[in-house]
Amino acid sequence: MDFSQLLKPALDVLWYLVPLLLFTALLKSPWFKGMLGEFVVNLSARWFLDKETYHLIRNVTLPTLDGTTQIDHVIVSRFGLFVVETKNMKGWIFGSPQQKRWTQKIYKHTQQFQNPLHQNYKHLRTLQGLLDLTDEQIHSVVVFVGSSEFKTPMPDNVTQGGGYIRFIKSKREPVLTDEQVQKMIRRIQSGRLAPSVRTHQDHVRNVRQIVSNREYERRCPKCGSLMVEREAKRGAQKGRRFWGCSNYPKCWTVLDLD
Repeated sequence: MDFSQLLKPALDVLWYLVPLLLFTALLKSPWFKGMLGEFVVNLSARWFLDKETYHLIRNVTLPTLDGTTQIDHVIVSRFGLFVVETKNMKGWIFGSPQQKRWTQKIYKHTQQFQNPLHQNYKHLRTLQGLLDLTDEQIHSVVVFVGSSEFKTPMPDNVTQGGGYIRFIKSKREPVLTDEQVQKMIRRIQSGRLAPSVRTHQDHVRNVRQIVSNREYERRCPKCGSLMVEREAKRGAQKGRRFWGCSNYPKCWTVLDLD
């Protein structure tokens, strides 16, 4: 029997298996999760918010002093601007508005991520500078999609799924006129960078450069606070240098220096 005929069944299996593996990897990628989360938010906004009252602007990239900032969704209405940050995550979520880092726990696996309220703060300030808005005219909204569960109390503007729609509709006091709403929409559209793959790639490169230029910050694995280098002042370990939690004495976490 020809050797190629022996290989044919295996090649036939690979013909189907390789695309399947690539598709599975795509589904698990951060890019796809981000796109899926934005799609869910877009769909619910179009279904449950009146288009005549609430104007949705997606994927807004604005120039800043240190490069660019990218906003998932801006919803403009007489009741203010709602700046929506989307997180597609699963597992248990722990955090508070004051913490710099929040925690995601999936079974025994734990990892930290940037407080999304802090992440959205830059978006708010950039829009405020562009549109000359007061704090009462702009609202930060964080929406988690996916199978996540909050394990600590969250403020009203940190929501799950369609909860962000309820938060938006809870604002019933007009803070902008219809004329101002249209002016805001025009200024956002004229001030944003053109939505394109190139714009997104440039933004990603800019973010990576900012991160790489920052001084390395070691975070406490227990509470997320900054770890600082300390020196033992007494005892058998006197003179030994180590990482100590800046939240001491509330947190006693200690790590060896690398």
